[in-house]
Amino acid sequence: MSDRLEQLWADEAVPTELRINAAVVERMLVGFLADEIRKVGFGRAVIGLSGGIDSAVSLYLAARALGANQVHAVLMPYRTSSQASLDDAMACVEDLGTPYAVVDISPQIDAYYAQPVVPVDPQIDQDRLRRGNKMARERMTILYDFSQHLGALVVGTSNKSELLLGYGTLHGDMAHALNPIGDLYKTQVRQLAAHLGVPEPVLVKPPTADLYEGQTDEDQIGYSYAAIDSVFIHLVERRLPPEKVIALGFEEHFVQRVMRMVQRSQFKRRLPVIAKVSERTIDRDFRYSRDWCY
Repeated sequence: MSDRLEQLWADEAVPTELRINAAVVERMLVGFLADEIRKVGFGRAVIGLSGGIDSAVSLYLAARALGANQVHAVLMPYRTSSQASLDDAMACVEDLGTPYAVVDISPQIDAYYAQPVVPVDPQIDQDRLRRGNKMARERMTILYDFSQHLGALVVGTSNKSELLLGYGTLHGDMAHALNPIGDLYKTQVRQLAAHLGVPEPVLVKPPTADLYEGQTDEDQIGYSYAAIDSVFIHLVERRLPPEKVIALGFEEHFVQRVMRMVQRSQFKRRLPVIAKVSERTIDRDFRYSRDWCY
């Protein structure tokens, strides 16, 4: 076990169920990326690099799977983005030696909200959320433009905790061709990051989508990822009903809040539903390669 993992577990209690064999997980995910990207005829990957731990881990895994020179990082700051986030992203590309581009999204975001037909009040939180969602979707259009230009697949960066909570933007950060970390809880991503050698500032800083100054994921959600992941072990992995999870010592309002977030965000975790009018509807009857490969 690495000293960095030991320190992580000393600083923050990680339940046994959430501890991973990082070396084994690395081999699995590196193999997953290499196989899934190459079998569809690609040899490159493109990743939106935010300076956060999730995108850093995806970048490090892709570099191991394809070679650093075959992974292109795209840094897409807005004018209010934290300089520290940009510095942390640069530390990752410099450590790996991956090619990168910096694309300032401020002009297109500001031009959109400057239009008189787009009502916006920067003093209202809901408008701030709108702007954050717009940024996430703008970034994804840029990544897919790079995908077309480079002949590269877009690699996702959403972890399992975020996906279950619905803490992501449809057609924004939740859009990608494949996702290596979507079955790892946030606390497990941290363990893998320590194993992969992600730069220390990225490893230890509070998770943030950098939507506005001072924003952190855990403040916005209302609970720490360590606490949320501990509940998910029982609700998701063990399939315990909420009342049994509460009986284990978790606060009722906390368990119910997590359950509601999972239930209300189910639409984000499925493909768009197609109205059924024929015998072979694409999203439920025509799903597999065997349906069209003869």
